[in-house]
Amino acid sequence: MAKDVAVPDIGDFDAVPIIEIHVAVGDTVSAEDPLITLESDKAAMDVPAPFGGTVTEIKVAVGDEVGEGAVIMLFDAADEGGGDEPEKPAESESKPKQESASAPKQESKPQSDAKPRGEGGAQPQPGNAGVDIPDRVYPLAGKADFSDFSNAHASPSVRRAARELEVDLNEVTGTGDKGRITREDLKKHLSGGGGAAPAAASGGAGIPPVPAVDFSKFGKVEDVDMSRIQKISGPALHRSWLNVPHVTHNEEADITETDQFRKEMDTKAKEQGYRVTLLSFMIKASVKALREHWQVNSSLHPDGDKLIRKHYYNIGFAADTPNGLVVPVIKDADRKGIVEISKELGELSAAAREGKLKGGDMQGATFTISSLGGIGGTSFTPIVNAPEVAILGLTRAKMAPVWNGKKFVPRNMLPMSLSYDHRAIDGALAARFCVTLKDAINDIRNMIL
Repeated sequence: MAKDVAVPDIGDFDAVPIIEIHVAVGDTVSAEDPLITLESDKAAMDVPAPFGGTVTEIKVAVGDEVGEGAVIMLFDAADEGGGDEPEKPAESESKPKQESASAPKQESKPQSDAKPRGEGGAQPQPGNAGVDIPDRVYPLAGKADFSDFSNAHASPSVRRAARELEVDLNEVTGTGDKGRITREDLKKHLSGGGGAAPAAASGGAGIPPVPAVDFSKFGKVEDVDMSRIQKISGPALHRSWLNVPHVTHNEEADITETDQFRKEMDTKAKEQGYRVTLLSFMIKASVKALREHWQVNSSLHPDGDKLIRKHYYNIGFAADTPNGLVVPVIKDADRKGIVEISKELGELSAAAREGKLKGGDMQGATFTISSLGGIGGTSFTPIVNAPEVAILGLTRAKMAPVWNGKKFVPRNMLPMSLSYDHRAIDGALAARFCVTLKDAINDIRNMIL
């Protein structure tokens, strides 16, 4: 029986480009086998087969943009029942003369069919990473909303980039196929001056580039492709670094008693198939501090003169994977205990390493923790993950002599580095937040007060 295979729920993304197709017509696949790989502005994700069968038709191509519900393939699932599904192949064969009339209707469906990402060779699939125009930017407050691109010939991704960078596409000259405006055209327009110069400055254009060097003159070299995650995260980190006035506050927390209790919990947890790490306790301690200092859990309002106060606590954590760092999110961390958070951390970390995170698993964070404790270090400056306004960096704890008023005693001290957006958080607030945080992690009883 021929059955449609559609894109499942991928979070809030409307049009995500396809970067790989893993099957061909005639292939036999099993349920959960990867069919295609999508690449959002946060991570790459596989779309698995919802059921087993034989691929009879592939309706998309690399570069197409799809959303939830878009039909990507047809399967011959002869082992599953279905009354009216076999009519689809016959229906397509019986209407060759109506093909030209039906095509425009298919293109007009906003999310039910694949959307072409570009035409011709002007937009190589992974080439966007080399352009100084990120797939998504956070526009500065007070800028005009350029939305009337009716006379411009450009792909949805270029239109979105132009809209968010406040560039009027009607003023950009396209060099692509049939005058299509490419991302390179947009970049040249930004660097070439005109009315787009102020917006370009906000995104980093206008900064003198690092001069190219022929390193082969000095020895043997080779080009190594960056991972997909690196290509995606690089422009996003660059955007945040250029737009957010970063300040980093360094602090130390005494975790002697807390870590001893954690080890006791971890011993029992191993018997049940999960682990209890210090990160679980740091998430709970962070929620305590965020409750008392709500500004650290906020975001800047687009108009620039307000803060958006969030009454929920979703904590992102940086997960190390073979392809680079991704940031899954523990949703509603204020409503979960150490055991539940520990289990969820393990499940999300495993999914991240296996490349099975869903779009919704990496969305909605209000505060992020990046822990290098298992590797080392004494402090670092994590980059704020805008539109969040703060991020906590953790490095390896160590035993240190601490004066208790009478003598030096050995205590297990954890270095903490809080980077924050100085527009939303000043130095005094950052210091108070860190004091609340270290008091909470020092005595687990403070986490529930």
